[in-house]
Amino acid sequence: MIPTKVFFTKGVGKHRERLASFEIALRDAGIQKCNLVNVSSIFPPHCKIISRNEGAKLLKPGQITFVVLARAETNEPNRLLAASIGLAIPADPDAYGYLSENHSFGQTEQKCGDYAEDIAAEMLASTLGVEFDSTKSYDELREVWKISDRIVKTRNITQSAIADKDGKWTSVIAAAVFVLEEYDLAEEGKEEAEKQKAAPQAEREIPDLELKSAPHAHSGNGKA
Repeated sequence: MIPTKVFFTKGVGKHRERLASFEIALRDAGIQKCNLVNVSSIFPPHCKIISRNEGAKLLKPGQITFVVLARAETNEPNRLLAASIGLAIPADPDAYGYLSENHSFGQTEQKCGDYAEDIAAEMLASTLGVEFDSTKSYDELREVWKISDRIVKTRNITQSAIADKDGKWTSVIAAAVFVLEEYDLAEEGKEEAEKQKAAPQAEREIPDLELKSAPHAHSGNGKA
């Protein structure tokens, strides 16, 4: 099973119950109807990044869905929390990339996102043989990765929030959601079936009419 498409999403939820706050965050992200399976950090070769709206249309209720998920939660009033997914893609389309999760407390959304992105880039750089000094700051490392022609793109998606002031549980999530080809093909098949169903009755019966008329035409030619 190799995913052919992926989309990125995020969400936040608040509730007096911890689990309910997580469920609300999933709803905010649009992936609450799926049975989520957490996977690790490999971004498949040739995997197409699609929009959240496009990806959500490919998900079915109860579907087993593979995700790289970052989450953070707290009931400490006014605490800053964040969750982020970072992505680094190699220039070689036949090579795999990396996804990284980061969750934090007290970090701004930008810092949390930059850190997740940098971790993904560092993991990819280490597999591609891009030389770097791990003792350097991430700002310095980022410049090394930018000038390397081995890494083509990095990005992140991050959700931050300030926890509920009255002590309700607050959950934040960020996710890379994989779409397998079998799910994609099933959706295409459904769309085709819907088109056929919506077609005018006369249009759908054309093949049958042609088959019925063929023997009569042949018989007429025989008589002639």
